[in-house]
Amino acid sequence: MTAAGDGPWLDDAAGRLVRPFTVSNGRTRPTIALDLMTQVMATGAGALGYLGPEHAQALDLCRAPVSVAEISAHLGLPAAVTKVLLADLVDCGALTAKPPAFHHNPTDRSLLEAVLDGLRRQL
Repeated sequence: MTAAGDGPWLDDAAGRLVRPFTVSNGRTRPTIALDLMTQVMATGAGALGYLGPEHAQALDLCRAPVSVAEISAHLGLPAAVTKVLLADLVDCGALTAKPPAFHHNPTDRSLLEAVLDGLRRQL
């Protein structure tokens, strides 16, 4: 894996040399439903067909369960593009995807108020 700036996809002065939607061949919608909290994990099966370098980077990040949001942040790509890449990997059997397990109601008012209070204390 190459560090930022030393591969053909990034340039220290110019930034990303390839537009994000070029990475997904112009596709903007994944073939499966993924949200930012969906957990993805490598299956260990080899990916069939041609995959670009971003597919390989995403697959490398999925050795343990990880969220779509985390993959997007690590790749430095918009979430919409990341979802397309991850859906490609699920479609070819290289990844599994599952919604996160909640042991509580994620829209519970008291939980949301506690998060808001914590954020206010940080500012």
